[in-house]
Amino acid sequence: MNQLHDHIVKSYDEEQRRMLDEIVRMGTMAASQLEAALDVVERRDDKAAERIVANDEAIDVIEREIDHAAMKLALRGPMARDLRTILAALKVSADIERIGDYAANIAKRSCALNLSPPLPHTRGLDALGRLALEQVRDVIIAYRDSDAIAAQRVRNRDAELDTLYTGLFRELLTYMMEDARAITPCTHLLFMAKNLERVGDHATNIAENIWFLVHGEDDLPPREKRDATNSA
Repeated sequence: MNQLHDHIVKSYDEEQRRMLDEIVRMGTMAASQLEAALDVVERRDDKAAERIVANDEAIDVIEREIDHAAMKLALRGPMARDLRTILAALKVSADIERIGDYAANIAKRSCALNLSPPLPHTRGLDALGRLALEQVRDVIIAYRDSDAIAAQRVRNRDAELDTLYTGLFRELLTYMMEDARAITPCTHLLFMAKNLERVGDHATNIAENIWFLVHGEDDLPPREKRDATNSA
C-alpha cells in the first residue's frame, strides 16, 4: 500500500514539475518574442515583424496545454500547497500569454510605423523595452526558483518602468503638438509604449503570484507606483 501511495505521489510531483517546466519555457519564448519585437522596431524590418506575429500562436498553444495539465492535477484532490501551485500556474501562464500578445502587437505596429520617416523617440522606446524585458526575464527565473525575494525586487522595480513610460509619454505628446506631421508615427509609438508598460504590469502580477506561492495569504509589502500619464 505504501509503495502504491509513494508511486502516486511521485507521479503527481513529476506532472507538477513538467507543468512548471512548460511555464518557464513559455516565459522564455515570450521574452525572446519581446526582444525580437524591440529589434525590429530599431531595424525597421517588416518581414521579421511578420514572423514575430506568426510565432505568437506557439505561446497560445502552450498556455492551453498548461490549462489542461493544471485541471488534471486539480481533479486529483491536491493538498493546500499543491493547490497554490496549480492556481499560481494558471495565473502566471495567463500573464505570460498576454506578454506574448503585447510583443506581437509591438511587431505589428512597427510595420505601420515604418511607413513614416524614422523618429529619434524610438531610442526612448527601446530603453523602456529593455527594462520591461529585464523584468520579464528576472521574474521567470524567480518563478522557476520559487524565489519570493527576487520576485519582490521585480515588483519594486516596476516604479522605475512607470517613470520611464511617463517621461516618454510626455515627450511624445509635446512632439505631436509641435509638429502635426509627427502625429501618426507618434501615436504608434504611444501605443507601443503603453504595451511595454503593460508588460511591466504583467511581470509584477507574476511576482505577486510567486509571493502567494511561497507565502500563501500573507500580506504583500507596500509598493510604489509612478505612472503619472493620467495627469500628464
